[in-house]
Amino acid sequence: MITLGIIGVVAALTMPALIAYHRKTVVETRLAKFYSTMNQAIKMAEADYGDVNQWDKWEDLYETDEDGNNKIITNIEYFNKYFEPYISYLKVEHDNGITVIYFPDGSLSTLRSNGISFYPNAKDYIIKKEESGEIRGDQSHNGTKVFSFFFNPTDNTTANKYHYNKGIEPYKYNWDGTEEMLRNNNNIGCKQEVSNSRAYCTALIQMNGWKIPKDYPLRF
Repeated sequence: MITLGIIGVVAALTMPALIAYHRKTVVETRLAKFYSTMNQAIKMAEADYGDVNQWDKWEDLYETDEDGNNKIITNIEYFNKYFEPYISYLKVEHDNGITVIYFPDGSLSTLRSNGISFYPNAKDYIIKKEESGEIRGDQSHNGTKVFSFFFNPTDNTTANKYHYNKGIEPYKYNWDGTEEMLRNNNNIGCKQEVSNSRAYCTALIQMNGWKIPKDYPLRF
């Protein structure tokens, strides 16, 4: 009985760490796979349509509702031309200006013009709350359940230098190239308290070889 009790105590102490380790491993594996998959697709599309910076412009399209207001609709043609033929997916939804891609490994990505969000677990994209109904794409978990990428291969301004003439990259808009900024920027840095959404967390993980750093500031 004493031995069984000791085993139970040890299991209780180690299980949370094992679960967290598994979650981190899933995130690392699926982040790296998503990055590789999407950029391989871009390379294949370039073979058919030329350099990515010469492609059609990916921008929001609008339709007018019955009250005369503009409503964003998804630029389906862009996705269908440059991405859909070159990736494997379970299903694609076009909803409220966003293209939602479900991947076979259980992950999900949302694409809207330049901004791309990746969910290592598709279930984290939809969060149901009793009072407000269905909430989609909750960004409060940026850096743990959702990760930010950016696609802007045509804008060669200084703020976009880490995206210009490239494929899909972790969000690095206006980055100065230092790890310190990725970690400590008050607006989108990868730390506990920020004024926006911790968008730089993806770049911090990429900098570490797609491995979550041991001193990563967020818990899984």
